[in-house]
Amino acid sequence: MSRESAGKKKERAGRIFEQLREEYPEARVALDHGNPYELTVATILSAQCTDKRVNQVTPELFRRFPDPEALAEARLEEVEELVHSTGFFRNKARNLIGMAERVVERHAGEIPRSMEELVRLPGVGRKTANVILGNAFGIDEGVVVDTHVKRLSRRLGFTRNDDPVKVERDLMRLFERERWTLLAHLFIWHGRAVCAARKPKCEACVVAAWCPSSRV
Repeated sequence: MSRESAGKKKERAGRIFEQLREEYPEARVALDHGNPYELTVATILSAQCTDKRVNQVTPELFRRFPDPEALAEARLEEVEELVHSTGFFRNKARNLIGMAERVVERHAGEIPRSMEELVRLPGVGRKTANVILGNAFGIDEGVVVDTHVKRLSRRLGFTRNDDPVKVERDLMRLFERERWTLLAHLFIWHGRAVCAARKPKCEACVVAAWCPSSRV
């Protein structure tokens, strides 16, 4: 597949997408949330932390600080205590309060709906903004590239890059815009279930026939 034409690669990418969508019909963001504010908080906390751990922490956090206005007025020490188990808790607590303060001051308490405004919030980079836009607002602005997405993209021959921004760019060229948000979920679910980093289960992979890295 090293000499695969752009057209053939795009066709193969479409087949893989459809097969994974059939395999994981429930694929979605794993962070529990009820609104854009809660998803923003959860995504900031998910850096260097499992979604499972974040979902254990956020119920109490949301109970005490149900909206940006409440979080903006929070004591740093109280937030640090609540998010301690997610790691890097001091930095995350500062970012959460800073994010809430900016949302209240600049956006009337509403999470902004643009990449440009989101990445200006403390603790929010392009990856986090893509999560928020795609899952809270249904806006396909880009592709979330985490470790699973990057690994599968390389194994499937969709990119040769390691830099997340370049991987995202390559994926955006291959897949239609309306598929970008779901694509990340499908790759993440497949990465966790089958295409593991150390021992991928190629014999159980539903897209093995279209994967240049498959051992079967």
